[in-house]
Amino acid sequence: MTETTPNIAFTPERMAKVQEIIARYPAGKQKSALLPILHVAQAQWGWLSDKVMDYVAGILEIAPVEVYEVATFYTMYHLQPVGKHVIEYCRTGPCCTMGAEPVYEYIQEKLGIKTGQTTPDGNFTLKEVECLAACGWGPVFQIREQYYMNLTNDKVDEIIADLSK
Repeated sequence: MTETTPNIAFTPERMAKVQEIIARYPAGKQKSALLPILHVAQAQWGWLSDKVMDYVAGILEIAPVEVYEVATFYTMYHLQPVGKHVIEYCRTGPCCTMGAEPVYEYIQEKLGIKTGQTTPDGNFTLKEVECLAACGWGPVFQIREQYYMNLTNDKVDEIIADLSK
């Protein structure tokens, strides 16, 4: 098992968690641990650089491209540095039908950034994602595991104020 990449190494606590995750799967099927291990990596480094993904590939004894395929497919993984709060907003039809577009435009104006950008203070990143499975409560966005539903400009103001404290 290759576990070292220059300047990239899990903390001992996180490596123990990675080993516990890998142990859930039969020998030779360690690739099955990829998604949860990417979460552990992202928790440590904040995002998944090529070096971090190569490191994870080495631990799992898989080709780096196998990690890249997964990390680029799922929007929950960040492939560039992000702010403290990543606002992932749903841009699918149901949310748009429920008035999402003006609210999302307001968020961009309020934060002074476009989708894919981070505020200069590093506090917020705005990210467009596919369906968040809250179609009946749109417009909706998610920050980590917290959903914010039935969004209005006033609710956006409250949320941003609370997270800015």
